[in-house]
Amino acid sequence: MINLYYASAILSVTIASFSQILLKKGAMQKYDSVIREYMNGFVITGYLMMFVSVFLTMMAYRGMNFMNVPVIEAFGYVLVPVLSYFFFKEGFSKRKVIGIVCILMGIFVYYSA
Repeated sequence: MINLYYASAILSVTIASFSQILLKKGAMQKYDSVIREYMNGFVITGYLMMFVSVFLTMMAYRGMNFMNVPVIEAFGYVLVPVLSYFFFKEGFSKRKVIGIVCILMGIFVYYSA
């Protein structure tokens, strides 16, 4: 059975990753004024999603073992480049791949110890 606290932590990281994609999408566009630069759908939605993510994280921490928190949060460092690949057609440089492999190896070592 899935632990609700761990599921909400994973959902929180996923929402935060998607919000980063929306914020980048908003930053990539040109606007005719500074106000429209910050008051557009991508930015507003991205920050709202970030707020939801923070709320879910706080709720998840109530029932989680704090030793598992860094591992779940590290999932975001893997998810953002993958989402960037699909949404922005960003490639995986050698440094990105090495970084992702290091993160995954760290998670593996952490759980196998």
